[in-house]
Amino acid sequence: MHDLNPFAIGPFGASSLGIRWYGLSYIAGFAVAWAIIRLMARRGLSPLKPERAGDFVLTVAIGTVIGGRLGYCLFYRPDLLIDFSSSPPFWGVFAINEGGMASHGGILGILTACLIFAHRDKLPRLHLMDLCALASTIGIFFGRCANFVNGELFGRPCDASLPWAVKFPQEIVLWTDPSHPKHEVWTGPIMQQIKLLAEAADPRSIIDAARQNPQVAELLRPLLTPRHPSQIYEALMEGALMFVILAIVWAKPRKPGIVAGWFLVAYAVVRIIGEQFRMPDAGIGFQALGLTRGQWLSVVMLGAGIICMVVWARRDVAKIGGWASADRKADDA
Repeated sequence: MHDLNPFAIGPFGASSLGIRWYGLSYIAGFAVAWAIIRLMARRGLSPLKPERAGDFVLTVAIGTVIGGRLGYCLFYRPDLLIDFSSSPPFWGVFAINEGGMASHGGILGILTACLIFAHRDKLPRLHLMDLCALASTIGIFFGRCANFVNGELFGRPCDASLPWAVKFPQEIVLWTDPSHPKHEVWTGPIMQQIKLLAEAADPRSIIDAARQNPQVAELLRPLLTPRHPSQIYEALMEGALMFVILAIVWAKPRKPGIVAGWFLVAYAVVRIIGEQFRMPDAGIGFQALGLTRGQWLSVVMLGAGIICMVVWARRDVAKIGGWASADRKADDA
């Protein structure tokens, strides 16, 4: 059963404040992105000056966070856009406890950040997108691993005999819905006993208790459904595999935009595959043709990527990059 603590440090006292693995994954992702982009700039594989790599990554980080959050609200929870109150955080968009980030929105935020930075520093905007495409894959890997630690975006049911099947206590949040097949479990005698041991009827508190109280964990375990660890699947496909693909593509110089186009196409494909093992977002469910919201967004992304690759490949511009070419030049020297 999944019992990982989402906090790297904390929480402090009875509050929910502390340093979470999810936040650290973002910091690690941006740090690695900075290292990759700065290395490419120092080796002459980019017109970006090495000393500007930090400013570029900071601009992209801001775009990622804003785009990711707005993307989640727009694509998955539009009600948050018009949710205003007189108490903090005052606007539903700022209520990070109400959902998280959307990767498709984050990608749009990165594209916007590249346009802004390219205009400011007089750099090829498509080349900056190429840099982000390659460097962002490691951040995606860290982020998906953090999703697993949080127990969020968990997978679809699978055969219990699958060696790496995982039972996520986080699924009990869904049981509170009267229309859910396991609602009777939520109101049943075993769950009532669990609630007494956890000293709370709130699902989140019961999940926390399952990590700390062996009795709660033992009673909860047989009630949970074995599931695919879809977060790990996505970390390997969207992160590690994507990095390998783009590194191979950019082994030799490419026209600006080609690497970014490969990212759009390849990411859309692996996301469509990965979502086959992941539960659709609560409240949205499966949509037309049995696909999830994320899969339909990826279909649009796939089409856009193909069009962009065709258009950008026809541009009469000089090729940039090529880490393998740089290695050969260094050996020849």
